[in-house]
Amino acid sequence: MLASTGDDEPDLVVGQDLPTEAATPRVLTIISHVMEKLVARNEWLAKQTKGFGKSLEAFHGVRAPSISIAKYLERIYKYTKCSPSCFVVGYAYIDRLAHKHPGSLVVSLNVHRLLVTCVMIASKMLDDVHYNNEFYARVGGVSNADLNKMELELLFLLDFRVTVSFRAFESYCFHLEKEMLLNGDASSLQDNGPVQETLSAASSLSSLYV
Repeated sequence: MLASTGDDEPDLVVGQDLPTEAATPRVLTIISHVMEKLVARNEWLAKQTKGFGKSLEAFHGVRAPSISIAKYLERIYKYTKCSPSCFVVGYAYIDRLAHKHPGSLVVSLNVHRLLVTCVMIASKMLDDVHYNNEFYARVGGVSNADLNKMELELLFLLDFRVTVSFRAFESYCFHLEKEMLLNGDASSLQDNGPVQETLSAASSLSSLYV
């Protein structure tokens, strides 16, 4: 389960009332890899500066969760059935946070909570049908009260700038594709096509990466 500042943190739920069939989109693997690199770099920086910054304290747990970023993203996608584009937009939120609050680092203590909060907000922005906060909290292994607080905190940190233009979305797709190429996964691109290949000016963001 995800560690929190309280003692009543719920376990990650895998109940029969949760949907279970969903293939993992390739973009989730890329984002998880990018986030793992970011966390590793920031953990090193934190040791040098002896601090994480204060802006993201609302997302800190008492210890790093045992579940990997990749498995956590797969879990969110599997059970919430949100569109894969939500993960790209969620990643954009984290990138905006990094630029707006450079002194506050995304590290192992907060990355999972940031991800579930960002993806949930992105789903509300993009998807016509989405689960409520309570369901996301169950899937993410946090309390509903904590997720509500983190959602509000994130919105203020972003100055409520939670829309992502098509051009910005496409730019993030190119960035993720570049990361894949830099890490020697060119064969995956050849087999599946470029990350942004499914983009269309006539398509809504919520229909991408399906």
